[in-house]
Amino acid sequence: MASTSDIKNGLCIKYNNDIYKIIEFLHVKPGKGPAFVRTKLRSLTNGKVLDNTFSAGHKIEEVRVENHKFQYLYPEGDDFHFMNTETFEQISLNKNILDSPGLLKEGENVMVSINTETDLPLSVDMPSSVVLEITYAEPGVKGNTATNATKSATVETGAIVNVPLFINEGDKIKIDTTSGAYMERVKE
Repeated sequence: MASTSDIKNGLCIKYNNDIYKIIEFLHVKPGKGPAFVRTKLRSLTNGKVLDNTFSAGHKIEEVRVENHKFQYLYPEGDDFHFMNTETFEQISLNKNILDSPGLLKEGENVMVSINTETDLPLSVDMPSSVVLEITYAEPGVKGNTATNATKSATVETGAIVNVPLFINEGDKIKIDTTSGAYMERVKE
């Protein structure tokens, strides 16, 4: 058993007969009254996000997980196929487990959290950013750059990302996988 002082991002816990991963937390110590921890939990079975508040010192049941490096192979309907880079064992996961499946490029390495009790995959942690090539973008209009104007562009995985007007087809851009936002243009 762990307590609220052990809460950190990425911690997997059992709560309300489900397994949740903590994606955000904030320790709050008001001037009046007891301290508490405000958390944002994501269900690892259905992907729903839940806001919850734990009182200070509350006991939480931690789920033991192991992280393994997997390589993304290919999609098949709603399933995504991955291969363990050490044992070459292949698994298929539903796209609901993935944070941003539209930004996953074939050959990309990810970390898969596996429950040690049941040997079932719980979540997939993508790299913090990915570099993808623009396959389609409307041409930018000259003189339209006085503000932070953006346009939508399609990347090689099929995802649509808002990018600045100076980005063209064939450019490679860096994308933040947590928010799906454009970060910068990559020169090669």
